[in-house]
Amino acid sequence: MGSEGGTVTLRKPRFLCLHGFRTSGEILKTQVTKKWPESVTQKLDLVYLDAPFPCQGKSEVEGIFDPPYYEWFQFNKEFTEYTNFDECLAYIEDYMIKNGPFDGLLGFSQGAILSAGLPGLQAQGVTFTKVPKIKFLIIVGGAKFRASSLADKAYSTPIQCPSLHFLGETDFLKEYGKELLEKCVDPVVIHHPKGHTIPRLDEKGLQIMESFLERIQKMVDQKEIKE
Repeated sequence: MGSEGGTVTLRKPRFLCLHGFRTSGEILKTQVTKKWPESVTQKLDLVYLDAPFPCQGKSEVEGIFDPPYYEWFQFNKEFTEYTNFDECLAYIEDYMIKNGPFDGLLGFSQGAILSAGLPGLQAQGVTFTKVPKIKFLIIVGGAKFRASSLADKAYSTPIQCPSLHFLGETDFLKEYGKELLEKCVDPVVIHHPKGHTIPRLDEKGLQIMESFLERIQKMVDQKEIKE
């Protein structure tokens, strides 16, 4: 329990962090800690998980970050059919049972698509039935599921939990990220000039993020006090 400026912080919001396709938890951790200031990262309890499947092809980050690389699930060329998706969900839920509870999910790229779809799947009773409700989302370079069998369930009702979204000006997923926003109730958006990456925060982005973190911290504190 820490005290800052007279206000008592009971605990930091705890996020499970899901990395991008054919990267790793360690790579995402490196990107986040290098790009975002401590004034942001110190306000969160971030836990980085490796996806369940070893990389089944060439990684885009080869030569930039060291292996091993992992993937959450596989998909066809049109991104409309997924393989090993149920195994992926079971793997994450099992990790959350053993290492939770978690308040929210932070995802990048494939991890962001997964993170943004999970609250809806959980609300429908499709997955995460044995863990507490996902309360917050931080989505970097995200999009909606393209597999209709999943999308029908994941977005059948608006995503209610507070969500922060990063949209890159030159990100190839930008338009899909905007589509995702339409499924969220009151999403907070940080626009940045970069592509498909974890971006650095400019002054405006930092203000938006710190305000979002302050809001979710209050929600965590209120819940703790009630309990």
